Parts: sequence; C-alpha cells; structure tokens
Amino acid sequence: MNCKSKLMFFLLLWLPLTAVAQQQEDTSYSIYKPIVPVSKQTLLANVDVIANMQMSFQNEFEDGTYIRSRFVMNQFRLEIKGKVHEKVYFRFRDRYTRTVVPQSIDNISRSTDLAYLRFDVDEHWKIYGGKLCADWGGYEFDANPIDIYEYSDIIEYADNFLVGAGVSYALNNKKHEFTLQLLNARTANFFELYDTIPGIQEARFPFAAVLNWRGSFFGGKFNTIWSYSIFREAEYEYMNYFALGNQYKGKKFQVEYDFKWSDEQLDRKGIVSSFTDNIGIKTARNVRYVSHWTRLDYHLSNKVNLFFVGMLDDAYWQEPQADSRTKLRQAWGYIPGVEVYPFKNLNLKVFGAFIGRKYNYTDYAKQTLGMTNHDNYRISIGIISPLVIL
Repeated sequence: MNCKSKLMFFLLLWLPLTAVAQQQEDTSYSIYKPIVPVSKQTLLANVDVIANMQMSFQNEFEDGTYIRSRFVMNQFRLEIKGKVHEKVYFRFRDRYTRTVVPQSIDNISRSTDLAYLRFDVDEHWKIYGGKLCADWGGYEFDANPIDIYEYSDIIEYADNFLVGAGVSYALNNKKHEFTLQLLNARTANFFELYDTIPGIQEARFPFAAVLNWRGSFFGGKFNTIWSYSIFREAEYEYMNYFALGNQYKGKKFQVEYDFKWSDEQLDRKGIVSSFTDNIGIKTARNVRYVSHWTRLDYHLSNKVNLFFVGMLDDAYWQEPQADSRTKLRQAWGYIPGVEVYPFKNLNLKVFGAFIGRKYNYTDYAKQTLGMTNHDNYRISIGIISPLVIL
C-alpha cells in the first residue's frame, strides 16, 4: 500500500469517530443548566441593574492660581434593586469611589450606600430594614448623587447612610407621606471620631431618630421634603437637625430651596474642630451650622437645560466660658452650567459647569484661630448617566 492509499485509509477511519465525538459534544452541552434557571428568569423582569456615573475633565484653580487638569470619575455607584415578592422589595448600592473599610459600629463597608429590604404591608404602610439612606429632608440630599456637582457643608460632612429601621405611611391621595426612622447615629465608634473629652461618656446606644414629611400641593407644582432629626452622640450630648426642602415646578422653570440647621453639642461635622485644632482643641463643643441651598433650572428645550446652584454655609462656635456662639466662617458656593441631553430614549446628559467656592472668615476666626480667606474653583466638562444595564 503506497503512502497515498494509507492516507485515504486513515481519513476514512477517522471521519466516523469525529462525527460521533461531535454528536457527543452537542449532547453534553444540552444537559448543562443555564446560569439563571428558566424557572427564575421571570424574576429579572422585576430587577434593575444601574450604573450611576459622573465622569468629567476638569481644570482646577486655587486662589486664582491654576493647579492642574485631569480626568476624574467623580461618581460611580452600582445599584441593584427590584422585587423578590409582591410585597418584598430590595435595594443595594455600592460606591466604587470610596475606600472599602468595614465600620466598627455597623460592620458594613462605608462604601455601601444602601443594603435594605422594604416590606409593603399595604398601599399605605411600608417597613424598611438594613442600611438606609437617612431621610434628612431637602432636595439637595434627595437628588441622585450623580446629579450633584458639589455638596453644601452639612451634607458633605454628614454620615448620610446608616443602619437601622423605618416605617412610612402615605395618605389615601398619595400626596403626603410620613416616615419615621431609628438609626445608628454613626458608622464608627465614639473614640474613632472624637478626641477624649473630660466629663464626656460614650453612649451605650448612640442613635438617630428621623421624622420626615413629603408633601405635594397644587397638582404637584409645589412640593416639600421637611424633616427633624435628633442624634444622641454621647451621654447627655445631642445634635438637633432641621431640613426644610421646597420645590416649585413650572412648565420650563423649576426652583428648589433648602434651609438646613444643625445644632451640635459635639462637633459631628468636624469643620469647626479643624479650626480650633490650631489652638489645641481637638473636638469643638457647642457648634452650629446653617445652610441655604438653591437650584434654578430653565429648560430651553427637551435637549438643553440651563441651571444655577447657589450655596451659603455659616459656621458658629461657642468658645469655652463664653455666653453665646460666635460666627467663624461664611462659605459661598456658585455653580452655573448647561446640561445637554443628546439622546431621546436614554437618560444621559453632557454637562459643562463652573464650580466655585469662596471661604470668608470673621475677624475673630482670623485673630483667635489663625484662619485666612481663600477660594477655589474648577471648570468641568463631563457625562452623567444612571445607565440601566438590566
């Protein structure tokens, strides 16, 4: 048998074997189960996976001096939410622009914004449990974080996501909803946040109680998000916080205004303490923060929105042995900008914004605490989208 004949012989012998192997391969694939079983695939109809993103190219300046330019992922929060039962709803959101460090009080990473279940008792009552968004009130805090270009002082320096439980009740007309929450007052323990203070004892249960009212009037043209919160920071040491959010919605024009007031026996925000540290007081006592925040929107068309955000934050401190609080700082914020929606069926916008902050200190703060006025601003161009993946 010559070489050519031998080759033909082996080919004829091999072909049936490969056919059998191919048939076995096809059969073996058919017995594997899909990652998501067919019986459970209908659940995906009630689940959303959202990539909340804000990315920008920004040019940064301090006291009028150009510092740098860079691309920044300002926000990336992955969110999964939906129903697992007709009366059970879940929501999970994790922030990838914050360090993943489990906290000493609640044993969950501070990068996790939300991880809770909601039980819909009936059309009026809802019960929440897990890591919640504290229902502080105000439209600045109620907005999706990716839509915020710069937060006011009170929101920026607060613990806004806390473990606890809540219950809400909606009236028959659905125009008014009331929420009560009982939460941990913070994510870290007392001595991680505060310096040792003579005469101050750590509370066994540092809690926050939040009462919120969401109202709607005149066919939804005027809306409110008002709240009162009390925090127990230590034994006999409390923080009281009011937030009054108001919104007017017209056909092309919308205005939002928040008034926020935080009275703190221990400086929970830490802003005033960063000033008093210059004179050896690590934790300031008897401080007060007052904030005014507003946002104006004018919709030129379905694709173009002009906006302006304004902020005014005041900080006060009662010096030891003094009879009253003294103003230390007034911080201004101003953000003019434009948002463009290039796609009709996709919630994605391209923005350009000038984001400025100016910090003015009183003569008392300059002379006693060594503070000096300063300002900073940045010019940002970027993209914002709550991108629905599933």
